[in-house]
Amino acid sequence: MATTQYDKKPEVGDLIEIFRGSYQHWAVYIGDDYVVHLAPLSEVPGAGASSMMSVLYDKAVVKREKLGDVVGNDRWKINNGLDKEYEPRPVHNIVSEARKLVGKELPYCVVQGNCEHFVTELRYGKAESRQVRKAGEVVMAAGIGTMVGLFFVALAGALFGGKNKKKEDTQ
Repeated sequence: MATTQYDKKPEVGDLIEIFRGSYQHWAVYIGDDYVVHLAPLSEVPGAGASSMMSVLYDKAVVKREKLGDVVGNDRWKINNGLDKEYEPRPVHNIVSEARKLVGKELPYCVVQGNCEHFVTELRYGKAESRQVRKAGEVVMAAGIGTMVGLFFVALAGALFGGKNKKKEDTQ
């Protein structure tokens, strides 16, 4: 198993972020080297870009597995970054709810119900995905940039294109 970038053992209730190349997979640590995570059928350790196929699935299974088995050779870290925004739920509630969900098939949507939504709901009682939020911000910024660029092209065309037309008319 790849080690965490901090070489720190997770505590019960910690969120584990696993770097799978172009995206991150998430799990919640429940103790004794086990995690619970929401796994689309395409999610396998070390799958990298091939796990991007998860966008095609609308169902996923909640699994309880050894942290090392889920991580495989991928880099991972403990990431409770939303602790600054939300109060974590009591650890016994996180673990109890996670264990109750193991083996259940749940709806899966990469935008509204992915593995990060799943673990943040367990830890904070709020389903949130910073990867989805970041992707939305990038798309919005690209859209605004495109609109501004088109505005300037249209403005240049109006300012300079009209002068060429007048010259042609007078000749």
